Amino acid sequence: MKANLILENGVVFSGEAFGYLEEAVGEVVFNTGMTGYQEVLTDPSYWGQIVTMTYPLIGNYGVNLEDLESKSPKVKGFIVKEYCKNPSNFRAEMNLDSYLKQNKIIGLENIDTRALTKVLRNSGTMRGVIALGEMNKEAVQEKIKSFSNVDAVKKVTAKEKYTVDGSGKHVALMDFGVKENIIRCFKERNCKITVLPAYTKPEEMLNLNPDLIFLSNGPGDPEDLPEIIENIKALVGKKPIGGICLGHQLLALALGGSTEKLKFGHRGCNHPVKDLERNRVYITSQNHGYVVKEMPENMVVTHVSLNDGFIEGMRSIKQRIFSVQYHPEASPGPIENQYLFDEFLNL
Repeated sequence: MKANLILENGVVFSGEAFGYLEEAVGEVVFNTGMTGYQEVLTDPSYWGQIVTMTYPLIGNYGVNLEDLESKSPKVKGFIVKEYCKNPSNFRAEMNLDSYLKQNKIIGLENIDTRALTKVLRNSGTMRGVIALGEMNKEAVQEKIKSFSNVDAVKKVTAKEKYTVDGSGKHVALMDFGVKENIIRCFKERNCKITVLPAYTKPEEMLNLNPDLIFLSNGPGDPEDLPEIIENIKALVGKKPIGGICLGHQLLALALGGSTEKLKFGHRGCNHPVKDLERNRVYITSQNHGYVVKEMPENMVVTHVSLNDGFIEGMRSIKQRIFSVQYHPEASPGPIENQYLFDEFLNL
């Protein structure tokens, strides 16, 4: 079926719809990963977004139910140059089209994804609509204006507290949209993990007497979460605190720093980051549209992006705080950064 992607600046890309045939509106972003599409689809940090994969062929190894980063896809739509209808992999349980249909996500193929990426790089990330039929400009703008991602964390956080057993250190994990592999990485280190909903009060966390409070990744603008920022302020200095991605940004805001929105974000598996403490460069997995702009007082920069110089990590030895912007748990991406989970536990 013919379908169009209509961006808020009026640019239109025409292609073919697949997956679940129902129009979608969201923030249009791009990911440069060559593999890992099912982890991208199920990463809660993509809530509210229409994701474009720049690699031209997607779906060639199918979908399995072991490598998901949450229970279901979190994207609003999925755009590819070409999706593979007949995947070949011994672990495949279904093809991409069936998986999107099953989870009511629309796909769009046969558009020039490199041209779309250029538009997003030049003009910046913008909202868009995947429409199945003709749509006039007024209807498009009305749909785009009605889209809001302010409540994204509320939509993806755990509904109630749960525990993953372990005999090692106790991690109280604040779930802003946590990826499963973050939990796996702590589990591999024999941690007991208590996963807590995003708006859990600080008193409840402290009553657990954890060895580490950990702030997870998640979707949206950190400045949309003033209540959570205040909760984090109440925890600083009382327990060691670690964080990844949105957790890193929220921690910076709680400590008096500031954040800003990137023009088109960092999303992919091949971003070089320098660890200033080790004087080594690592290839990292990234997925974020916001970064720390101004460092909080008494915090030291530990990691920087070699692509654009943005802050990728910070530490305070005195307050026992350490956080990074990128994803050391990978999934998808290189696993060479998983040493950072030992750094979190060393706090």
